[in-house]
Amino acid sequence: MLADAREAWLDAQQAGWGDPVRLHRPGRLAAQAMDQAREVVAAAVGARPDEVIFTASGVHASQAAVLGVALGRRRMGSRIVTTAVDHSAVLAAAASAGTHQAVEVDHEGHVDLEQWAAAVGSSGTAAACIQVANHEVGTLQPYVEAGGICQRLEVPLVLDATSALGRIDLSAAAGWSVLTGWAGAFGGPASVGILVIKKNARWRAPYPTDDYQGGRWPGMPDVPAIYAAAVALDRWLRDGPTVVKRQYDLVDQLRAGIVAQVPDVDVAGDPLRRVPHLLTFSALYVDGETLTLELDKAGFSVASGSACSASSEHPSHVLAAMGTLTHGNVRVGLTWTTAVAEISQFLSELPPIVARIRATVGAS
Repeated sequence: MLADAREAWLDAQQAGWGDPVRLHRPGRLAAQAMDQAREVVAAAVGARPDEVIFTASGVHASQAAVLGVALGRRRMGSRIVTTAVDHSAVLAAAASAGTHQAVEVDHEGHVDLEQWAAAVGSSGTAAACIQVANHEVGTLQPYVEAGGICQRLEVPLVLDATSALGRIDLSAAAGWSVLTGWAGAFGGPASVGILVIKKNARWRAPYPTDDYQGGRWPGMPDVPAIYAAAVALDRWLRDGPTVVKRQYDLVDQLRAGIVAQVPDVDVAGDPLRRVPHLLTFSALYVDGETLTLELDKAGFSVASGSACSASSEHPSHVLAAMGTLTHGNVRVGLTWTTAVAEISQFLSELPPIVARIRATVGAS
């Protein structure tokens, strides 16, 4: 969590806010905090505050988005179109909603727009789903063009903005019916998901609801966590551009250094059209879990395997769809405070660690 968000969360816990649907003063204060949080999210994505819903996680938001549109459009058909590299929560929801078609991507992770248009235009398509940017390799999808295709074909688009919200200007993004995000991705609490449903969207809650959040998400909301999430997002919207520029430069330094210093390595994703903070690479003859543990010993917390799998040994469906090396992959995510010295230290530690691991399997 960003320091500002953590402080806001602690302050909110101390404030003793009440149930936001009650008329007493603690309830009114909670309702005001929710309204302010909705305004921040709405401004970030070009929506209306009353279109913003807060869920219990990013996965909940993704599943509710897909299943809700599928339910609202069931008379049109049951086909859900996604890309092959969408988050596993989206892929699972699409498969459970009906017939699922995943459109292929190129070696850098971009969806093929001709195939996309053909899939979306097929009879019986209830909805389409695409990411702003991939959560593992950072590649930006042609989401504006994909949204235009959906508008022309009158098919609602579910836009996953999780990896881009706060880092890329989405206030003028168009063509989507439902947008999702996750506060944990921009330094807010991990317990806050974001679900934005346009007023004209045919979306129906795929679960029992009650009086909370306009009958669109059940249960009393976690007001302190939502308040902290809004503080984190507002910090990105105000001061993020400076951090974003630094992160772009740091990832460029990482990419160039890894390729120059580590032989037999594949750096995944588009080097230019990408979010600023993510980098994934795969090293031949190296087990990803072993490399992750050795880097952890050196003081670097990175990930291996699929970014949306509970098991680090689970191969990445994203890298597989891109046709790149899935063995020995490492996903690096920069934080708000990552500095040049840390990148230099990482590039100093990585080559000998890879060499030692390869030597143990006779691949040096």
